[in-house]
Amino acid sequence: MEEKILTLHPQGKQGVNIDRAKYDTIRAAILGATSAEGEIRFKDLPAAVEEALEEPFDGSLSWYITTVKLDLEARGLLERVPGSSPQRLRLVQ
Repeated sequence: MEEKILTLHPQGKQGVNIDRAKYDTIRAAILGATSAEGEIRFKDLPAAVEEALEEPFDGSLSWYITTVKLDLEARGLLERVPGSSPQRLRLVQ
């Protein structure tokens, strides 16, 4: 049986249970891309994550990126740059 993780939402909305291995893969790719760039536009995140993946991803990549990004915001690891438009993300210092 695959291990699951319940994601969090920065606005306190209901999270979702997702496969832990997929969560860890997307989490590492998001944090790596954000760390390498300092700040990254949300719309550039899918390309950066896809580039970081070593194997084809089984599932909706954009859905997992959005879900894990929200979870990382809720856990205080990632933040939206205030006043940025389009949305930009950076690691929390």
